[in-house]
Amino acid sequence: MDRRRFLAGSAAGLTVGAAGCVDAFTSLDGVSSGREPPLVADRPNGIYYPTHTEEMTMGGMAMTDNGMAVSLSYTFPHRFWRVFNRDGGYEAEQFSVEADDAIHIMATIWDAETGVVLPVSTVDIAARGGNNVDERETVYRMLSQRMGFHYGDNYHLDGDDTYTVDITVGATTARQIGAFEGRFDEPQTVTIDLDYSEAARNELDYELYEERQGEPGALSPMSMEMNGMSMPTGRVRELGGTTLGTGLADDIRYAAAVLTADRFGETPYLAVTAATRYSELVIPSMGLAGTLTGADGDPVIEDVSLEPSLDPEFGFHYGAAVAGATGEETATVAVTTPPQVARHEGYETAFFETPTVELT
Repeated sequence: MDRRRFLAGSAAGLTVGAAGCVDAFTSLDGVSSGREPPLVADRPNGIYYPTHTEEMTMGGMAMTDNGMAVSLSYTFPHRFWRVFNRDGGYEAEQFSVEADDAIHIMATIWDAETGVVLPVSTVDIAARGGNNVDERETVYRMLSQRMGFHYGDNYHLDGDDTYTVDITVGATTARQIGAFEGRFDEPQTVTIDLDYSEAARNELDYELYEERQGEPGALSPMSMEMNGMSMPTGRVRELGGTTLGTGLADDIRYAAAVLTADRFGETPYLAVTAATRYSELVIPSMGLAGTLTGADGDPVIEDVSLEPSLDPEFGFHYGAAVAGATGEETATVAVTTPPQVARHEGYETAFFETPTVELT
């Protein structure tokens, strides 16, 4: 397909949510490691206030041929955690900053018309420029308190330059419903020109949370706008239909409903949203099973797998067709696989021991 350059970042076109400034860090002197404060010694097994946040710079925004908006931004390289299944259990492993990491690069992908943040199979970022930099990486699905669901990784750049960055977005991994059906089935590539200088990166602000770090809670998502277009953070949307209630377990906030709109088919449709306890950010890439129990105590369905799905109105959710569902049932939700997303600080200890919850 044709690659199309779109909007390059500029001071006139960019606004980023508030970032505090402290003088607790010294110059990087060309090396990116060792800038972060120590982790909290006794982190809770749940969502908590991180040690600090970093200001970010918007690099640019582009549109694909099928109506996806793609934003590119960066900040200092920093630690993050990936999820692994070891010895039958899931755990988060920290990935630290390496000496040649220049930035933490981030891409957010959403449907430009509806603002729905899109989970896709892969995001490849290739950067060319500087001192003969020419590399491509498949970046990770990530969840952060300030940005919500996005894609990112620490990245090597070498030298001040305007880098040519190709972002290849894979097909969506979720079932597409209604007007979304068939729209996001093919890979798309956009090109953004990223202006980078080490000096400008080093001037990005930090904010420390010495009084709150490690306490239960979360930072508010940032507000970002570029050239008149807002970048969504992927907040969960309210479901329509007949509500089955809400529930909270292991800092995951659930809501469920039975939907009968034509776009869901002839069979009643059970939809469940899963979001972070604070800020209600969508949690993707997890396995959920649902049970509906009738007033007589008999199950209408039991432990049915709920498929990751995208709806233009309700956004990302987990769902399944359920014959006979009326919305009068009692719903329970169980996690079969914890969220398989990399986590920024404040999320890395959460969502690993989630009990089955009954919605009320």
